[in-house]
Amino acid sequence: MNILDRYHAMEYGPAPEARNEADAWLAARDFGRALFIGGDWKAASGGKTFETSEPSSGKLLANVSDANAVDIDAAVAAATKALPKWSAASGYQRAKVLYAIGRAMQRHQRLFAVLETIDNGKPIRESRDIDVPLAIRHFIHHAGWAQALDRDFAGHKGVGVVGQIIPWNFPLLMLAWKIAPALAAGCTVVLKPAEFTPLTAILFAEICERAGVPKGVVNIVQGGPEAGVAIVNHPGIQKIAFTGSSEVGKIIRKATAGSGKKLSLELGGKSAFIVFEDADLDSAVEGLVDGIWFNQGQVCCAGSRLLVQEGIADALIAKVKTRMSRLRVGSPLDKNTDIGPLVDLTQLDRVKGLVAEGARQGAVCWQPDAALPSSGYYHLPTLATGVSPANILAQEEVFGPVLATMTFRNTEEAIELANNTRYGLAASVWSENVNLALHVAPQLKAGVVWVNGTNMFDAACGFGGYRESGFGREGGREGMFAYLTAKLPLGPVIKPATTSAQPVEQPDGDTIDRTAKLFIGGKQVRPDGNYSLAIATAKGKLAGEVGLGSRKDIRDAVSAARGAKAWPEATAYNRSQVLYYLAENLSGRAGEFAARLTELTGATPKAAREEVEQSIERLFLYAGLADKFEGRVHQPPARAVTLALHEPVGVVGIVAPDSSPLLGLISLVAPALAMGNTVVAVPSERYPLLATDLYQVIEYSDIPSGAINIVTGRSAELAGVLAKHDDVDGLWVFADAETCAKAEAESIGNLKRVWSGNGRSLDWASDEAAGDAFLRRAVEVKNVWVPYGD
Repeated sequence: MNILDRYHAMEYGPAPEARNEADAWLAARDFGRALFIGGDWKAASGGKTFETSEPSSGKLLANVSDANAVDIDAAVAAATKALPKWSAASGYQRAKVLYAIGRAMQRHQRLFAVLETIDNGKPIRESRDIDVPLAIRHFIHHAGWAQALDRDFAGHKGVGVVGQIIPWNFPLLMLAWKIAPALAAGCTVVLKPAEFTPLTAILFAEICERAGVPKGVVNIVQGGPEAGVAIVNHPGIQKIAFTGSSEVGKIIRKATAGSGKKLSLELGGKSAFIVFEDADLDSAVEGLVDGIWFNQGQVCCAGSRLLVQEGIADALIAKVKTRMSRLRVGSPLDKNTDIGPLVDLTQLDRVKGLVAEGARQGAVCWQPDAALPSSGYYHLPTLATGVSPANILAQEEVFGPVLATMTFRNTEEAIELANNTRYGLAASVWSENVNLALHVAPQLKAGVVWVNGTNMFDAACGFGGYRESGFGREGGREGMFAYLTAKLPLGPVIKPATTSAQPVEQPDGDTIDRTAKLFIGGKQVRPDGNYSLAIATAKGKLAGEVGLGSRKDIRDAVSAARGAKAWPEATAYNRSQVLYYLAENLSGRAGEFAARLTELTGATPKAAREEVEQSIERLFLYAGLADKFEGRVHQPPARAVTLALHEPVGVVGIVAPDSSPLLGLISLVAPALAMGNTVVAVPSERYPLLATDLYQVIEYSDIPSGAINIVTGRSAELAGVLAKHDDVDGLWVFADAETCAKAEAESIGNLKRVWSGNGRSLDWASDEAAGDAFLRRAVEVKNVWVPYGD
């Protein structure tokens, strides 16, 4: 036998990771007292426990305290008590605590890794080399943010008590993603781990004790749905941070509507893995292994849809099958294992069911010829070919080791297929032509795009999605903003509109009736229902009539906004010029608008003129910032740079208030336009003639058709229509509290980003009601990872 024969005949020997330290920790712990509340270990008040088992064998690991609403009350009370002192601590004091947590985790990182693998089932190589080091990195990185808070986030402070709910696929890493920025911001925490994987959170609580975390700053409550519901609904919590399924995310969005709670959701995904014909196929195959079979495919950003250019499809699929046949399925504690068990029998049954349904719908499902362990929740890696875009394997998040494959002919088709999903979390682009890759990346509806790589993460770089993958970011500067708040200058409480009940007198003398139309797609159009709304002057006389917009008018306006490609594709400098021109043209008619303000609102001529001048000034501000509110370049500890690009949210619906009707409308519309969004605006219900008077100014200010659309009518009704419309990507509502709450609740269809005044207007004339705070709401931050070097 020659050396080559010997090489091919070699087999892997077992290389198990020792688990004796983890078993000793398990044996010594009283899991019946596993609630960490106010710095003390407590049993659940109801005495209930739940089981956590080892996925590789199904054997019981522990019976863990199962918290109920009473326990959540106690945890929130402890966090509330600790909040004043923790938030008042200096950034340096908080930084020392965060650093101490990171260093203590480093000293126990092997125990963390083994416990994570035992409890979750992921291969030890992933726990040891990825999850635990990244978790440590987050605490040490955010120690720096804690000390730099006053410098880098001037005018901001921690949001308060934060409720956090994390999933079972990355138990320790998700804990770090949530707790580290919260502590850096000066918040206190009530965190609920997943029932399937409570162990590393319990060990982390022990680390908090050793690291000197003040009592009540971190509270960790094990439990099931009852505990989760209690956290979401608790009035003492100011922010909810949730990672999990899109279905549960929608429930949380609806439950928190109208509460004023800040919300960030990191939800499901159906990420595209795009391979162009000039890609390095061997590298792409290795990236694909990491993209879909990492953590058994139980990854929200898993590259579960392989889109491959037709000319190389056969060659790439052959290489993928060869590589799949060499993946080792087995004990997750074996250092040679590539694929461990799924987390639980219910997850295994779900994956099997989806694969069977995908095959029934026409997919050809191939698996390597390999034996599965005799016990545990294992599933072979699966390749589905012949998958149609509508197949369940192409549309639903399987959350298992299943890859759906489709082909494309050209770049445009690749982008269209990639975006053919209700999700928008991540994507990978493979091409040796970096120009092509960076041409495609901004066109993908995904919060993270990896070029010639996949599953790259770092604490300095934001992570999060678009669409039904949620909103908000974790990590980086934008991740810190998720735990901070800046007090905007509040205006009056907004009362429900009563225009329909206002008596309107006919004006004296002969007049020619003129009903202002709607402004849709660059044209003045009659409302679909052919109804109008009488608008009174401050003296109760008829000032004019406006069209009474309806659901169909909103539909037409959204369609026009969606089709207005020229505006988001324009350069920031071009948008800046147009906004300057709009301000210039409004200035030319300042006297006319001031007179209209006085007529409608009763404002003095001086006050009316000031509002018009402030409106012009606000347009100038956002014109000047259009090409200055830019993204960043991050340098993570890897051979890559991360481009944090500012992208427009998309179609933004705006419901403007009655207070300062011209300035309020412009203060909302201008930042949205400056960042490249297209707008469907519902102006003040009581004073809409100020908006209809803008039509002519807009028409001769070079704003492309459809970039701004104005639909007059009942604010509450139209806000609800915008909230339900799945082609609206963002919604800003300044209306009465009931309308705001309803808009938030009804936005769950596509989980659009909603900014609501919660029944309060703003002091639109103040400097704080302008600038970066508004621009941040007008952009999505997309992180594009670009590797370099050989």
